[in-house]
Amino acid sequence: MNSLELLAVDGLPEVQPGDDLGELISARAELKAADVLVVAQKVVSKSEGKMRDLASVVAGNDAHRIAKQLIALPDPRLVQVILDESVRVLRSERVLITETRHGFVCANSGVDQSNTGQPDVVTLLPDDPDASARRIRQRIREGHGFDVGVIVSDTFGRPWRLGIVNVALGVAGLPALIDLRGTPDDFGREMHATVLAVADDLASAAGLVMRKTARTPVVVIRGVELEGDGSGHDLIRPAAEDVFR
Repeated sequence: MNSLELLAVDGLPEVQPGDDLGELISARAELKAADVLVVAQKVVSKSEGKMRDLASVVAGNDAHRIAKQLIALPDPRLVQVILDESVRVLRSERVLITETRHGFVCANSGVDQSNTGQPDVVTLLPDDPDASARRIRQRIREGHGFDVGVIVSDTFGRPWRLGIVNVALGVAGLPALIDLRGTPDDFGREMHATVLAVADDLASAAGLVMRKTARTPVVVIRGVELEGDGSGHDLIRPAAEDVFR
């Protein structure tokens, strides 16, 4: 893997609930075997109907209390949706950091108000991002006759660095991690802690082409030489190993 190409998939329509996203991509993407597709979580969630209208949300006492502490989230209804999508609140001062049902630790449970097309409608994370990636991969196989890797990506912040980057939520058809522990480095010294998050690397690279306002939610990465089949769940650090929680 000495070089990679990042190719935006153009011409995708505005995705609606019930749309066959795999078919929409298959009809518009110029693909080759072993390509990797990175698909933004937002369009996956839209196609799967993972959206909520704040007009239908009744905020509870906890949501009202937390909303008073958060300048960026003054609407208790939005806070209630975030709480509904979480299993645990890790921080609720200045920012709302939660653990989702998937095991992701992130801001606002991944609930997002941007690019929904409706002012009071928010998108939620897919129920099972790995299953979403597998369905898209299957539709590509049916449409093109060969396999590609698929990553469902979203933007996450990082606690010790500024800025957001794309990370992999769901993975199909490629490894999420490459474990180099026990192998020698260039000087023959055995590595003891090196595990590469290759799915996150690829998701982050695709983010350069997607951007937040370019309306290119699908990117083809060509030149990837990876074998294996991992999952987004592989990237979640077990709570017992999380020394910062």
